Amino acid sequence: MTVTVLLFASYADALGERKIPLDLPNGSTVREAVQRVREMAGATRLPPEPMVAVNEEYARPDRALVAGDEVAIIPPVAGG
Repeated sequence: MTVTVLLFASYADALGERKIPLDLPNGSTVREAVQRVREMAGATRLPPEPMVAVNEEYARPDRALVAGDEVAIIPPVAGG
């Protein structure tokens, strides 16, 4: 199955992409998708368990994914 990983801010800068199509086995979880992204060149900025949203809703690492899902890896936000 294919999901689309969306990257923002420093994560997009580090990986050089804002959208990444990711092929995963059926039944894969958010945790497994993040691990695959962490294996890519430049992904050293990603923490082991970053904040993630699936289809615009925050998701736990054990959430199962289905083909066509959008997985957004969200960097920490600072402000003042």
